[in-house]
Amino acid sequence: MSSTKIVELLGSHAESLLGFSEPKISKERLHVPGPDFVDRIYVHSDRNNRVLGNLQWMFQAGRLAGTGYLSILPVDQGIEHSGGASFAKNPDYFDAENIVKLAIYGGCNAVASTYGVLGIVSRKYAHKIPFIVKVNHNELLTYPNKADQIMFGTVKQAYDMGAAAIGATIYFGSDQSSRQIVEVSQAFALAHEYGMATVLWCYLRNNAFKKDKDYHVSADLTGQANHLGVTIEADIIKQKLPENNGGYLALNAGDSSYGKLDKRIYSELTSDHPIDLTRYQVANCYMGRAGLINSGGASGANDFAEAVATAVINKRAGGTGLISGRKAFQRPMKEGVELLNTIQDVYLDSSITVA
Repeated sequence: MSSTKIVELLGSHAESLLGFSEPKISKERLHVPGPDFVDRIYVHSDRNNRVLGNLQWMFQAGRLAGTGYLSILPVDQGIEHSGGASFAKNPDYFDAENIVKLAIYGGCNAVASTYGVLGIVSRKYAHKIPFIVKVNHNELLTYPNKADQIMFGTVKQAYDMGAAAIGATIYFGSDQSSRQIVEVSQAFALAHEYGMATVLWCYLRNNAFKKDKDYHVSADLTGQANHLGVTIEADIIKQKLPENNGGYLALNAGDSSYGKLDKRIYSELTSDHPIDLTRYQVANCYMGRAGLINSGGASGANDFAEAVATAVINKRAGGTGLISGRKAFQRPMKEGVELLNTIQDVYLDSSITVA
């Protein structure tokens, strides 16, 4: 896809996103993605040689091979959002093989899904594309529904099926987050011991975070969630694109007391520009030493334009890529491949640089 097409898809946002040049945190402070990212960053860590090998495999797979960027297809919505709600638009994806095929045909660096999806086709595909096995889920069938991530299997199961990495979610801020932090940190330590990389969905979940705005997507709170995620040695952080800021300020209003903040977060480290807000998320990932991949969000009427905008924001903020699922699999496979390729074209476009 040409730069002209990217500008066309960005529409009225093109100038703001492509022309942004004065971030609060300079790019010189960041560890930006590049072809040598594994050698430059991960080699100096405590990760063993097999982890380094699997990280290198992920960064060398698909259309973005050798760029330092990642395009990952995540399909765990059959559990997280229910199979019917997720696949009614395209029932072909009830068949696990089509999920893996979409990732391969779409030129992705890896496919992230459940034990069941990846296990049922592992002998056919585990050597063809890096597997990221999602080890915990919010099962959404308990009545009434509750927000809790529970373990669905063991790290050894992921290792035995040839996975390159495991993935997990923590609902930071929830009343179950303490247990989840312990469970996931132990799983990540074991995964590293087995030689697999680790990917953490760093999501916020607490009804109190919804006030005048939905602070589940505030830069300050999601940034701190990222900082907790890299603390338990997530190699890659998945986070929602920030939409606002000031979560700490809102939750400390009135007589309440929540967390700790420094107002320079809002004056010296961020502005209201989406690239600045996302850069604060990158900063909390050890200034980019752990790669930040932003999620693609729900499918809607403007999927291609939204996907390109998210990719441009992530790339220019210093992020490592996109992990987009529903926008791709809730449409015919040919269109899903086209959408994934459209996202990847942003990262392949050398004229779009870190701000």
